[in-house]
Amino acid sequence: MVTPPRRRTLATPQALTPITFAHDIVQAYAQAGRDPAHALAAAQIMPSLLKKPGARITAPQLETLSAHAMRELDDEALGWFSRRLPWGSYGMLARASLTAPTLGVALARWCRHHALLTDDIALRLNAPPEGDATGSAILALEEHRDLSAHGRLREFCHVTLLRNALGLASWYIDSRIALQQAHFAFAAPPHAATYAAVLFPAPQVSFGHARTEVRFAAAYLAQPLRRDEAALRQMLRSRALSLIVLPHRRDRLLVQQVRQLIAADPAQPHSADSLAERLHLSARTLHRQLKEEGASLQQLKDEVRCEKAKELLLRTKKPVKQVAAAVGFGNEKSFVRAFGGWVGVGPGEYRKTDNTTIPSHRDSRDKRAISDLPS
Repeated sequence: MVTPPRRRTLATPQALTPITFAHDIVQAYAQAGRDPAHALAAAQIMPSLLKKPGARITAPQLETLSAHAMRELDDEALGWFSRRLPWGSYGMLARASLTAPTLGVALARWCRHHALLTDDIALRLNAPPEGDATGSAILALEEHRDLSAHGRLREFCHVTLLRNALGLASWYIDSRIALQQAHFAFAAPPHAATYAAVLFPAPQVSFGHARTEVRFAAAYLAQPLRRDEAALRQMLRSRALSLIVLPHRRDRLLVQQVRQLIAADPAQPHSADSLAERLHLSARTLHRQLKEEGASLQQLKDEVRCEKAKELLLRTKKPVKQVAAAVGFGNEKSFVRAFGGWVGVGPGEYRKTDNTTIPSHRDSRDKRAISDLPS
């Protein structure tokens, strides 16, 4: 008897989004004197679920509910601002930024053009000086009019505007943008744990600040945009911006970020678990994404440790045993064996000889890996 092949099934989205955001959309309907029943039905959210404070819905449910509300109320701001933002407002901003050469220019345009829609809030992009991609970029939201009178809609406004901007940025460069920090200008809500876990995955998330802002590596700003007008039309076909809760698996800077973490302290073991925790990923996701970028964790550790060992051998008089310890080896013999595999000669011979005359087994791979990194 032949066993039939098993059918592949699509993963069912997890219900991780707090029901409170669905309440906020229902409140927007109430402010407009409209009935949210049709939108709730389209999103498959039972009215009884709204009565359960700790309930959760899926990301697609929130997107569907938001899209229907924006269309029916003809307000993409859903009542946050002193005037409506008609359907298509954010699509217009996306189109205006699409021709930018880099993400940094696109986000700067997005923030500048957003001020044409409303002066109730301002979005600002603060980046390091041009040419410095080693620091952090800050995307901030500042209130010019007190939105606290809107009650819970204030939180929903802050969350949605930043999620939209980050979602669009990720879509533009076809890459996940790993957040370093996220701070919010309101008190921690009952569902605060959802922020770091789902809404704004970052190692540091806090509340009660003077303004709402997120920080990420400035190197993302140098990434070129990878979308065109046809892709934008497809994305906007049914929704204003279908990016509020859209996840991106690929991170084009992941190899660079892992390399930097290892280089900061090459003596540490840098397990997949420890690095993944600092990058706010699972170890499995870290391995998978590195593989998608044509790299592996062991390869990156070897490359960083090799370069550090070369530097110490040529620029210091440290004994080989100390060099071995400085790059994460517990004993000198293991280091000598590994270094010979990396460079083709032992550390002692490498130190005595001008390194430009020594063919490195890894140099070509190092150059290839570096050239593959995003500019």
